[in-house]
Amino acid sequence: MEYLYILQQAIICIITVFWLYQLLISICSFVKLKDKPMLTDKQHRFMAIIPAHNEETVIANLIESLKKQSYPKELFDIYVIADNCTDNTKEIAEKAGAIVYERHDDIGRTKGHALQWFLAKKIEENADYDAFCVFDADNIAHIDFIKNMNKKLCQGEEVVQGYRDIKNPTDSWIASGYAIFYWMMNRFYHLARYNLGLSPLINGTGFMVKFDVIKPNGWETYTLTEDIEFSLQRIIAGKKLGWATDAIVYDEQPVGFKQSWSQRSRWTVGHIQCMERYTKKLGNSVKEKKTLVTLDGLLYIVGSIPMFVITLLLLVINAGLYIGDSMTKSELISSYIMYLAPTFLLPIATGVVIMKLDKKPIKPMIKGLICYPLFLGSWLVINFKCLFKRDTSWEKIEHVRDIKINEVI
Repeated sequence: MEYLYILQQAIICIITVFWLYQLLISICSFVKLKDKPMLTDKQHRFMAIIPAHNEETVIANLIESLKKQSYPKELFDIYVIADNCTDNTKEIAEKAGAIVYERHDDIGRTKGHALQWFLAKKIEENADYDAFCVFDADNIAHIDFIKNMNKKLCQGEEVVQGYRDIKNPTDSWIASGYAIFYWMMNRFYHLARYNLGLSPLINGTGFMVKFDVIKPNGWETYTLTEDIEFSLQRIIAGKKLGWATDAIVYDEQPVGFKQSWSQRSRWTVGHIQCMERYTKKLGNSVKEKKTLVTLDGLLYIVGSIPMFVITLLLLVINAGLYIGDSMTKSELISSYIMYLAPTFLLPIATGVVIMKLDKKPIKPMIKGLICYPLFLGSWLVINFKCLFKRDTSWEKIEHVRDIKINEVI
């Protein structure tokens, strides 16, 4: 049993170092930095791009919020990619004031494929835009979104993620779980890394990209998580992504467990695809560039699912030590409590802290906070399931609410 004990101690060491690293970075979210200097005061021209598949229920609300932007109206255009739509998305979007491009492709049905197709057209046209912002059809954009992204562009940023808020955080414990998760990511992952000079990540929606960045090769993503993939491509190239706390987009989250399970399974499979495609490239980039940015990117891609597997292995090893009489029953129980208690109790405390910091009302979120460990625990089950069964099909998340920008604000 000696080799099991040695392996146990090595795994404990790895887990401790990994989470200590994450904790130290998270603390940097409290650092107040001076705003970056403006390199220019230009008002840039933007595309607001909305990939949409059968989004007739919500598409008009997003277009309305974009038309109400505080940025000069003549300096941005709203494009909707009606992607394999069989409803009235095209007609409603056009009536609301968007320019609609229809796309029909039975094979490439993901957002990544839609962006690739649309941006290839704009590159070929040599369209007169400085940057583009990407939104999901169920989003609502804060009135200053484009203005604040323009500021980031003037500061020399090329790819910037905005603050992803939630427009239906109290609809169910599932929606609350998503809200707490994204609020924590906003501060303890993205803002913390931006403050430290590392790289945040693109987070699915509400992000800005300088048009020149994708002109040489177009939008080249192939996995189910095009946001993470694009981020990793930038990090491998030694480029840092930016962060804009004041460029806010409100996102609608699933309210039912079945929809959430399907969506998070797709994200997990996409993450595994990115691991397979980019881990070696990130490792090579770390060797070549020798920067903390690339190292942090590598730790991200090998840190989530592999760390989950390592923790599971540790629990199995402890059981083996108990069976082999190298660990008492009380030691086994205490070891399980030591790893499982933080998994279920720490997220609630962290959720309360993040809501206090960001001035989110806690009372309506009590049920969500209590159930948040269940939300995260189900994600662990999803991770385990996807290690063995990977369904790469895309399923549409149905929207059940018609929430307008004035209701959110």
